[in-house]
Amino acid sequence: MRMSDGPTPLANSAAQGGLARSLGLWHAAASNMVTMVGIGPFITIPLIVSAMGGPQAMLGWVLGALIAICDGQVWAELSTAIPGEGGSYAYLIEAYKRYVGKLVAFLFIWTFLLCGPFEIASGIVGMVNYIAYLAPHWTDVHFRLTAFGIGIVTIVLHYNRIRFVGAMTIALWVVMIITVVGTVVAGLMHFQIANALAFPPGWLNLSWGFVFGLGSATLIAMYDLMGYYNVCYVGEEVRNPGYVFPRAILWSVIIVSLLYALMNFVILGSLPWREIAVSRHIVTDIFQRYFGTTPAIAISIFVAFTAYGSVYALMMSYSRLPFVAARDGFFFRGMAAVHLRRHFPHNSLLLVGAMTAVACLFDLEFIIAATVSSRILIQFIGQIVGLTLLRRSRPDLHRPFRMWLYPVPSVIAFIGFAYIFISSGVSTIALGLAWLLVGVVLYIVWARSHREWPFGSLEIPIAAGTPE
Repeated sequence: MRMSDGPTPLANSAAQGGLARSLGLWHAAASNMVTMVGIGPFITIPLIVSAMGGPQAMLGWVLGALIAICDGQVWAELSTAIPGEGGSYAYLIEAYKRYVGKLVAFLFIWTFLLCGPFEIASGIVGMVNYIAYLAPHWTDVHFRLTAFGIGIVTIVLHYNRIRFVGAMTIALWVVMIITVVGTVVAGLMHFQIANALAFPPGWLNLSWGFVFGLGSATLIAMYDLMGYYNVCYVGEEVRNPGYVFPRAILWSVIIVSLLYALMNFVILGSLPWREIAVSRHIVTDIFQRYFGTTPAIAISIFVAFTAYGSVYALMMSYSRLPFVAARDGFFFRGMAAVHLRRHFPHNSLLLVGAMTAVACLFDLEFIIAATVSSRILIQFIGQIVGLTLLRRSRPDLHRPFRMWLYPVPSVIAFIGFAYIFISSGVSTIALGLAWLLVGVVLYIVWARSHREWPFGSLEIPIAAGTPE
């Protein structure tokens, strides 16, 4: 494996051949929100209702929103203290560099290579599921090839300056708002409180079945809410990160959580929950029942574009991670290349885009499991612990935002993610742990051949964008 020999200097300005700071608060908030909404609520509401067995599924949304708001503060503090490219990658290196920083950095990139492209692919496959309503005679092969093709088109659309990508993100954000508002209005027109409150007998039985059912519902809710941190991956392309990051993160969590709560409650009141639990495209089904075929086709198209909004935003952000890792000496040297004219990491984009296109060929259930299980331990829990380590080891860091009521939000987020991981099921846990174990073995092989820690120095070179 040919790695880069060390950090490649990267200036912060496009004029010096580096990345361009072109994203403002609206671009950042729009990127986060279109990522959060995406296809998630349009395909997972039936899954949550099925997991909980009734309208009490809303408890999963409430718990998921609480975890997201608390974890959002973790991201807000880390992103303003360490406003570099790569998001979690930069935060984990800085937090653990005195202990096992190189191992954690390697494992994060390793887990990203599984969960990142699969997360993007989940939006594409979910989008194609809604397209299925428009093409009832297509076979499974048609849909898989369509999903693969959408992945390739997304690469092409990102082969532009970051300013164009930011403008495209805002346009897709507008489509997302129209879709959500349209769904809520349609549901309110036919809302029946009896449906929304049709709890089955014994629904609040605090058994192990209820506990794990709530955990499964919360996992699905967190899958839908993931993305409130999306803009953190392009930290060197954001203007005034100390101002933008905390507002973009916390606004996104609060606004989208409220939208989800309203939309889910309205949908629960629009149809009996037993019908919702077995639906494959619930919003289309509602429009088909109450408004006919033409409106159902129209909303299916809007849902598809809303899903693509998350795909587009995630591709922009996740394509920066291999670039940052290569710049710091943890990945193939070629991934550190920046396009000379358009100032974006084009080789890294091609890698993530190609892996996403291949991931689109898998089933949606497998994609969601791979997305969630492989990232909780290293990324989310790793960052929560890392924030506390940084508070102790780097009190000198400039922190434009500091977590409110510290450490209460950290504790809530830690317990919440641990609960989700335990509730994810034996096969999902096994997948996540097996992937990590393979990553540890590969790291040891790589570290031995490159004389890195524990066979060499623990010191990590400082790359551009990392605080000294």
